[in-house]
Amino acid sequence: MGGVRFSELREAKRRFFMALYESVFIARQDIAANQVDALIERFEGIINANGGKVTKKENWGLRSLAYRMHKNRKGHYVLFNIDAPAKALIEMERQMRFDEDVIRYLSVRVEELEDAPSAMMSYKGKDAKGRGKKFDDKFDEDESEEF
Repeated sequence: MGGVRFSELREAKRRFFMALYESVFIARQDIAANQVDALIERFEGIINANGGKVTKKENWGLRSLAYRMHKNRKGHYVLFNIDAPAKALIEMERQMRFDEDVIRYLSVRVEELEDAPSAMMSYKGKDAKGRGKKFDDKFDEDESEEF
């Protein structure tokens, strides 16, 4: 008989009860790096306690904010890839609202999680390429063509 396979049924059940999320939060600039790590562990513990799991954690470090938020010009950015039921995410966001070290947070439901490093981790910054050659140095006088 052409019935449904157990693995397909299990995957459908997981998709129905467990959703995939990307969540980013920004912590205050004046807390230490080990305090940011403690926040990461605490929020990961909340997800795990409510039946979910954090598949990827990325600490993007101290970055400038686009505009001042709560008298802060910089913040520690952290990304989570989460596979959890909605109640786990709701509880994590509720705890983030209470925490005075968290400036902002945003969680988005996604169709699939990326295993590769995020764009922020692969971005090298403006200084990675260097300044390059000046226009005058590109053409030497003996190699230039006469028109």
